[in-house]
Amino acid sequence: MSSPHVRHARSTELSWWRRTLSLVGDLRPLDPMRSIKMKLIVIIAATVAMYTLVTWAGIRFGFGVLNTFPFALGASLILTQILARGMTRPLREMTAAARSMARGDYSTRVHTNSQDEVGELAAAFNSMAQDLDTLDAQRREMVANVSHELRTPVAALRAQLENMADGVVEPDPDALEGALTQIERLSRLITYLLDLSRLEAGAASLALTEFEVQEFLDDVATQARHAAAGFDRDLRWEVSTLPPDLHLTADEERLRQVISNLLGNASRHSPRGGTVSLRGRYSATTDEVVIEVLDEGQGIPVSDREKVFERFERGNAPAQRGGLSTGGTGLGLAIARWAVSLHGGMIAVADPPGGTGAMLRVTLPARGPAEGRAHPTAPGT
Repeated sequence: MSSPHVRHARSTELSWWRRTLSLVGDLRPLDPMRSIKMKLIVIIAATVAMYTLVTWAGIRFGFGVLNTFPFALGASLILTQILARGMTRPLREMTAAARSMARGDYSTRVHTNSQDEVGELAAAFNSMAQDLDTLDAQRREMVANVSHELRTPVAALRAQLENMADGVVEPDPDALEGALTQIERLSRLITYLLDLSRLEAGAASLALTEFEVQEFLDDVATQARHAAAGFDRDLRWEVSTLPPDLHLTADEERLRQVISNLLGNASRHSPRGGTVSLRGRYSATTDEVVIEVLDEGQGIPVSDREKVFERFERGNAPAQRGGLSTGGTGLGLAIARWAVSLHGGMIAVADPPGGTGAMLRVTLPARGPAEGRAHPTAPGT
């Protein structure tokens, strides 16, 4: 058996070789070069130069060509390994990362300082991995949110029906109205999810028609007023259009869904006796129709103005402070943004006049999206 001193010496020697190989493996002298072609030229030139130098040295000191050949070849291969390792290591890391992604792990990243095409590929790969990681997290969050949103009305509906079945509550109009409210909430959520699925799959299409904006807004506001009657807040409603004969080419039903959602949000967040304003106007400089919904609620903080358009994100200040939930699903504004985008328009949270309340602004091409202008009509005709 080997003595402890011999084992220690062997262990020290092995550790030294490992450190040396690690240092050699980390050497990437060609990383600053921005072209892989130039790197290959440098490797070939360096290999030939090394072989020539070792062969010349062997002949110079009398070893002969045959005796020098193995040393020259070995030195050339070692130099090639040192120079080429930095070129191929990112590719090996990408292969390992791709296999990890196939197993559902999107956290692996490729580490490289290379400036050539392989470095650009590694940077693109890391960006893709980050996007996939984000999408996977959003998918898991969405599944959890959908499960919660579906469970809430189902649980409430089950409790109400069980109470009626057990005779605890009489099936009077109030009890049936409560059950119907939960069914409507469940139906609305399912409809939102189906719409969102169709929109993201690119299966949504537009049925473009020309209609009068004032008449359209009056109709949508009337429906929203009836829907808001259940909130018992005695809201006032204002509808205006400039010019009064303004026309718009759009998908009337999809736009109705957008404006109805905005009015529903405004009525839920408005204080008792507050005013909900619905305004339409024409922008001659951009040939666009602008529709604005304004309420007198607590408003939307500047930091949350983009977040409210994300799925299952609620601009629900009372609920966040421990008050009552406003009952939104967190999908309406996400679908509204998709629907407005289909029209080639924009939807955003704008600064309300006077600095109080919240104002949502929808901007649409007056003559419809560019690809749908088969029969363009100017506003006001």
